Amino acid sequence: MFGVKRHKIERLDFIVAGAQKSGTTALHYFLKKHPQIALPDLQEMHFFDDEEVFSRPVDYELLHRHFRPIERSTIAGDVTPSYLYWKPAMERIHQYNPRIKLIMLLRNPVDRAFAHWNMQRFKDREPLDFLDALREELRRIAQPLSIESRRFAYIDRGFYSGQLERVLKFFPCKQVLILKFETFRDEKQETLDVIFKFLGVKLLGGIRDKDRNIVPYERAMTPEERKYLLDIFSVEITKLEQMLGWDLTDWR
Repeated sequence: MFGVKRHKIERLDFIVAGAQKSGTTALHYFLKKHPQIALPDLQEMHFFDDEEVFSRPVDYELLHRHFRPIERSTIAGDVTPSYLYWKPAMERIHQYNPRIKLIMLLRNPVDRAFAHWNMQRFKDREPLDFLDALREELRRIAQPLSIESRRFAYIDRGFYSGQLERVLKFFPCKQVLILKFETFRDEKQETLDVIFKFLGVKLLGGIRDKDRNIVPYERAMTPEERKYLLDIFSVEITKLEQMLGWDLTDWR
């Protein structure tokens, strides 16, 4: 009996491009469970935000070699949440495959910033307390496309509207799915149905949920810290409500 015919992937069909600390690790877990979806052997490829890769003629085999051969009915994707934030990434993705589908999860930028800081503390990369880190951010991320600009952009990553404008500059709305993290968290199956329909694969029910990427918090955010960030993000949240037609009262 002949086996199922498989082929090497020629192009990715979709990318989960952001935002960092917004449920992308959990989404990766559910996508990996789907029999029609192929993901690479690395959880985050970091191909389109790799400045060294794009400093010379691009070899896409460096991306494709991380995928096993797939069946014709299978789609291939990547989950790298920094692509939404990394300024050159969307143009690079468009040059690679202008018909690719993109998925974004957006989280309350106040909570996202604190989760990001907490992750850096957990990894021993952040010596500063939260408010001090926020006040030092502009200086630390001043060098664009640097490791510091990736690690310490607690506030800057939360200005989603400009990042989404960059996405929509290169891709039509029909190829872009933007979801609210809090809805994904609270209505998991319904949100997965939306994602699977968008990707054109069969719906998959009854996937067992379990907590993923749980980094223990060393402490809770203080009211002073939350107010500091809410003051910064107030105009941005209003802009997102107008841009996406969302009610973001809970983010305030």
